Amino acid sequence: MNAIVIVPVVVLLLVLIFGVYSISHDVFSYMYDNGKQFVKRQARLSVSHEEILGKYSAYYNSLGVADREIFKKRLQKFMYSKTFIPRGFAEVTDEMKVLISASAIQLTFGLPFLYLANFNRILIYPDSYYSRITKLYHAGEVNPRMGVIVLSWKAFVDGYADLTDSFNVGLHEMAHAIHFENRIRNEEYDFLDRRALYQLELITARELPKIQSGEPHFFRSYAGTNQYEFFAVALEYFFENPVGFKAALPDLYDALVRLLRQDLMSLYS
Repeated sequence: MNAIVIVPVVVLLLVLIFGVYSISHDVFSYMYDNGKQFVKRQARLSVSHEEILGKYSAYYNSLGVADREIFKKRLQKFMYSKTFIPRGFAEVTDEMKVLISASAIQLTFGLPFLYLANFNRILIYPDSYYSRITKLYHAGEVNPRMGVIVLSWKAFVDGYADLTDSFNVGLHEMAHAIHFENRIRNEEYDFLDRRALYQLELITARELPKIQSGEPHFFRSYAGTNQYEFFAVALEYFFENPVGFKAALPDLYDALVRLLRQDLMSLYS
């Protein structure tokens, strides 16, 4: 083989070797970086985080021993899969991270492997905030296009301060996130039971006009805004007043039991 042929072959081999090295380096770097995150997600919840959970989460405290362990593992994974961003204050505290994550796990506890993958950022304001889009002040919102859940920390804390008033901003916004996540084509797509969803749609179509017309109703008037707010408000009542809910709207309560795969009546009985 003469020099004219050898040189291009050698160059080609060097290019191939460099290409394989670069790909291998990128692959191993990716695996290493994600491996560290995996270890974080799989690590046990720290003692300080457990103390926060035990002190403030009535839902967690109502679970049996085995379910508490599952709850803690899922909370740990959720917490480390999100970026918590402060707005109007310096730093997001561990208490904020744990309790906001706990509200998501509370809502999705009957739905295994659901971590709201589309929503990777959680923005936290100290109080209600002004939206340039709606020109109104808000206590929370969900933006599926931006992958963001936004919460007022004051409104979030107020929602859990009274567990019987059926007003809970954390559960309300996480309910919106679930509704969106079910329709987004990712690894978590279409996780809600279709029959239960259909039943929910029928009941919503029946109840929404009643609220909108001003007829006395079990739900507060804000549930009459649209079908999405009806769903979010329904979940607030589902978790904070299950006894009254089941008595007032038994078919809707049963539809939500099938949808979320958990029954609050049995949990608190």
